[in-house]
Amino acid sequence: MKQIILNAAKRIKKTKKFREEGFIPGVIYGDCVAKADPVKFEETSLMKILAKHGSNVKLWIKCGDDKKFGFIKEIQRHPVSNKIIHLDVQLVSKDHEVKVQVPITFKGEAALGKKQLQLQIHKTEVDVLGKIDLIPEVLHIDASGKNAGDTITSKDFNLDKQVKIHDKENEVYATITKLMDVPVEDSDEESAAEA
Repeated sequence: MKQIILNAAKRIKKTKKFREEGFIPGVIYGDCVAKADPVKFEETSLMKILAKHGSNVKLWIKCGDDKKFGFIKEIQRHPVSNKIIHLDVQLVSKDHEVKVQVPITFKGEAALGKKQLQLQIHKTEVDVLGKIDLIPEVLHIDASGKNAGDTITSKDFNLDKQVKIHDKENEVYATITKLMDVPVEDSDEESAAEA
């Protein structure tokens, strides 16, 4: 697997409101870091990584000659512009257990539609605990083989046995239901013609 590297540089706070063109302020913390280090990340590199791999990406943070493994723990966005204003990265050793939320993507809705069925999604992420190396960035669930009344639960997830799910035991993430037949109402002209 190709290494994903995000460059960071030490951030020196001069004012309370730090902003520097082309950079996003953030912190790195976790294994082998005594306390949270204020850093700045290259904005263009970060945006490319997020566009290609999503916000649950596992990556290497390169700060000077130092390179450490981690994952994006939190992205803070501006409430109006939705622009990223701060980034938290948690550093972990690859055999360290972490608790994270993994997004779920559902596919096969077109195949369900052909059977007059639809997918009703109840939850789009799952809380898991495990070694960072064993946790996928996204769970892909294929619902095309399901029938009316079927549910998608943790049994449908293809997770490593060492990864534990932290949601309720019988959590339902999606349900397969029949498409409702909507009766077509006669127009006023057709009703008048029939009368």
